[in-house]
Amino acid sequence: MRQDPFGGGDRRQPGRAPRRRFGMRFIVLLLFAGYGAYYYFSNQSVDPVTGETVLIDRALDVKQEKALGLEAYQEILGQERPVDPDSEISKEVRLIAERLIAKVDVVEAELAREHGLEPTRFSETFEWEVNVLESDQANAFCLPGGKMAVYTGLIPVAKNSDALAVVMGHEIAHALLRHGAQRMAQQKLTQVGQMAGAMSGMDPQQQQMVMAAMGYGYLLPYARKHETEADNVGLMLAAAACFDPREAVPLWERMSEASGGQAPPEFSSTHPNPGTRIQTLEALMPKALEYRAKFCEDAQGSSASLPQRT
Repeated sequence: MRQDPFGGGDRRQPGRAPRRRFGMRFIVLLLFAGYGAYYYFSNQSVDPVTGETVLIDRALDVKQEKALGLEAYQEILGQERPVDPDSEISKEVRLIAERLIAKVDVVEAELAREHGLEPTRFSETFEWEVNVLESDQANAFCLPGGKMAVYTGLIPVAKNSDALAVVMGHEIAHALLRHGAQRMAQQKLTQVGQMAGAMSGMDPQQQQMVMAAMGYGYLLPYARKHETEADNVGLMLAAAACFDPREAVPLWERMSEASGGQAPPEFSSTHPNPGTRIQTLEALMPKALEYRAKFCEDAQGSSASLPQRT
C-alpha cells in the first residue's frame, strides 16, 4: 500500500460520497423545479369565458391546435364507421349541432361580460363538422377546430334532443375553452417532472410515488375542473339554443344507470361522479333558464324524441 509522505493517510470518511450524491440530486431537482416554475408562470393567461387563470403553451397557436384536431379526427374516422349522413339520426344530430354553433358567439360574449372581460372569439376560424359514429359507446366529442362526433350508443341514453344537446354543448365547450391545449401544457410539466426524477438518480419506485402524488394532487383535480367548466358552459349553450336545460339532470341519472354504478371513486377519476355532477347542474339551472329566456327566440320549444336506429 502506498504511504502518504505527509502522514495524512486516506482521509475519506464513510458517508461523504453519498452526501455529495445527495447534493447533486438536490441541484438537479432545483434546476428542473426552476424551469417548471418558469414554464408555468410564463404561459399563464386568463380565460374570459370562465374568468380563470389557465396554463396554455404560448408556442401553440390556433392554427397548430386546429391542425392537431383535424389530424386526430381523420384518424378516428379511419378507424370508426360513420353512419349514413342521410339517415334520420345523422340529420337530427347535424340540426342540433347547427343550433348550438349558432349561439356560440353570444354565449361566449355573455359569459366574458359577466367577468368584465372581452371574448377571445377563439372559435371564429373553426371549420365545424359533425358525424355520427357506429359504436356502443354512450359518448361524444368535439376536437379543436370544431370537428365533432356523436356515438350511436349515446342515442338511447339521451332519449331526446334536449338531453343530446346538453352532451354536445358540453363537448363544444371543451373545444371553446381550449382544454386540449391546457392538457398538453400539463403533459409538458409532467415530462419535466419525469426527467427530473430520472436525472436526479431517483429509483423507479421513488419516481412512481412522485408521479402518483402529482396525479392525485394536481392532474386529476384539474381534469375534473375541466369537466365542471364544460358542464357550465355547455348548459348555457344548450339553453341559449332553445333546448331545455332541465333535461340535463335526468340525462346524468340515466348515464349513471347505464354505467351500472361502476365509476371509480371521484378522487381517482378524471370526471366528477354523477352525484356531484347532478348537484352542480341543479345549482346552475336558474342561470341556464335565464339564458334560455334571454337568448332563445322561441322559448316554447318542446323536447323531441330522437330517431331510434333499427
